[in-house]
Amino acid sequence: MSGGLLVAGTTSDAGKSVVTAGICRWLVRRGVKVAPFKAQNMSLNSFVTRQGAEIGRAQAMQAQAARVEPSALMNPVLLKPGGDRSSQVVLMGKPVGEMSARGYHGGRQEALLGTVTDCLEELRSTYDAVICEGAGSPAEINLRRTDIVNMGIARAARFPVLVVGDIDRGGVFASFFGTTALLGAEDQALVAGYLVNKFRGDVSLLEPGLDMLYGLTGRRTYGVLPYAHGLGIDEEDGLRVSMRGAVRESVVAPPHGEDVLRVAVCAVPLMSNFTDVDALAAEPGVVVRFVDRAEELVDADLVIVPGTRGTVKALAWLRERGLAQALVRRAAEGRPVLGICGGFQVLGERIEDEVESRAGVVDGLGLLPVRIRFDRDKTLARPVGSALGEPVEGYEIHHGVADVRGGEPFLDGCRVGAVWGTHWHGSLESDAFRRRFLVEVARAAGRRFVPAPDTSFGALREEQLDRLGDLVEEHADTDALWRLIEGGAPSGLPFVPPGAPPLGAGGPESRGAAPDPAPRSPEGLEMAPPERRGEVPRPHGSGTTDVDIHEEAL
Repeated sequence: MSGGLLVAGTTSDAGKSVVTAGICRWLVRRGVKVAPFKAQNMSLNSFVTRQGAEIGRAQAMQAQAARVEPSALMNPVLLKPGGDRSSQVVLMGKPVGEMSARGYHGGRQEALLGTVTDCLEELRSTYDAVICEGAGSPAEINLRRTDIVNMGIARAARFPVLVVGDIDRGGVFASFFGTTALLGAEDQALVAGYLVNKFRGDVSLLEPGLDMLYGLTGRRTYGVLPYAHGLGIDEEDGLRVSMRGAVRESVVAPPHGEDVLRVAVCAVPLMSNFTDVDALAAEPGVVVRFVDRAEELVDADLVIVPGTRGTVKALAWLRERGLAQALVRRAAEGRPVLGICGGFQVLGERIEDEVESRAGVVDGLGLLPVRIRFDRDKTLARPVGSALGEPVEGYEIHHGVADVRGGEPFLDGCRVGAVWGTHWHGSLESDAFRRRFLVEVARAAGRRFVPAPDTSFGALREEQLDRLGDLVEEHADTDALWRLIEGGAPSGLPFVPPGAPPLGAGGPESRGAAPDPAPRSPEGLEMAPPERRGEVPRPHGSGTTDVDIHEEAL
């Protein structure tokens, strides 16, 4: 059986995803066969494995950091929000229904613990180490009883827990202490210590606080990672952009030609796979911004309507803000527009949706001769082809089925004038195709922009992952981290009062009580009707049965 570690966080976006990737890259460089794992992920940024399973893009990125092929075992439960109160549940890479937050956390989440632990055990039987990522904070005491991704999985696997805090936000000492003090005694026994993320300045000024934190909790800090600029690593829950600002913190390199190329991305509601534009931002002289006002499209050389989990909602949002009319004007003037997945659907003539929004027939923007019909079965694919005379590959994640009725062929979609549309995510990561596409955009926009001939997005991604490995290797106590991974949490860690509060009548009352192990074939999970049922592949060698999740009326 392998060793392992759970990387938890004091908050969402504390840096769990990048720290997990950094640890994976550090370990694989020292010859350790390592795999990432996240039991449950909530994200609109997803990826399709070669086996046709949908997982979080963060776990795909972590697999690349570990130099292994991503699989559904690494992210068995993926929740894709469709609004404030409901999400699509993707189990072992396949969608199995929509569920309200109350329904999911009301017992059905806990019932998936058996599936989650099966996946983790299979990874542990294959790899020397498994580095798990938590979600949100382990001290979300309202959700602890049904937790399967933070202390629930750490307790099941007996993994030590490293808590990451973002010091750039402020309050990191209070966050470390409070996170620990709100856990029950048995959970606290697995919290080995802390890792400070995004520190700016002289570490010696921080050390007195770290000493006091040790005195208060009996737990050491395993490293202080400096603030690293320009890391364009795939995000999970949030969009690391400031509106009307550049993509993440990318530094815009000087243009290779005479002009820069300005790209505006419409920040539609429920935007998914916004990482599609990362490859554009990596090009010297390309400036990428996310926008939400029509006037911000005026000086753009290319406007992208990205993917979305709510196509009809995004279409209404574009119309309400005047962006739809601006897109129509651009098309009439021969100025470039690209629609990707949901954005492609928006640009078509008509959308028939009885699945996602249940809005029925809705008129699209009419910029492309395409009609979209939403199917209950989701398309999950890794297509390979050619476009603009260059090889290209991507991945597809959509319920919409496109009936293309004209225009020039473009990947799986079409092109009319300077308007392009496709369901393919990730196509711009194909270097030769991206360069050829930017030449077409520059010509239509009247810009003297020339793509750099040697930009390799794959090589840049590898450099970023190596930078993460360097951060861990240079600024963390890697010997102590390896001891944690190999041997578990130190014994005798003190209890930090007050501990977890009672969980309510009928629930565990002691400070360390864990929920009873979840059944593998849980009663109480209503079966979906046959036409809505998702077949859920199980881990190889598992003797457990499939779990289906009822699609609630919301």
